[in-house]
Amino acid sequence: MAKSAVILAGIAVVSLAACSGAGKSSKGPDEFAVVPTKPLTMPDDLSALPEPRPGTLSRVDQEPNKDAVIALGGNGAALDSNLVRSSEQALLRNAQRYGVDPSIRSTLAAEDLKQRKDNPPRVLERLVGQKSTIRAYTKFELNAELELLRLRRLGVRTPTAPPAE
Repeated sequence: MAKSAVILAGIAVVSLAACSGAGKSSKGPDEFAVVPTKPLTMPDDLSALPEPRPGTLSRVDQEPNKDAVIALGGNGAALDSNLVRSSEQALLRNAQRYGVDPSIRSTLAAEDLKQRKDNPPRVLERLVGQKSTIRAYTKFELNAELELLRLRRLGVRTPTAPPAE
């Protein structure tokens, strides 16, 4: 009798645990998507209002993201896309020292397309519609251990290697 009671209790616990996710239709609100808004104001002349344009900024709340950053104690000016911080100036100068190719994106896109055409996905990947670039770029993978050995043979000082797994 005690054994059957334990088994029944176990079945009840497992059954209730299996139902824990039932009835949940969504994950709930995203707390980080909520931004503070300024209060609505009534314009002096309603006929002077522009036509509504969905997706555009509110006339009252011109920079809601910047206001949210400021409300959290951050620097709202850091969101300006044209702003290049002093900490990034040296990095940009170093990266641009040999010039900048204005068509780099189209060049990379063309090279990527050629690489993927030369190394198409396997039959099973094509059948299920999976677009995998793993096979196309396998020969470009870096092996940290081999690179560490190569650098040490050249006499380059290297930090300690991570432990083998």
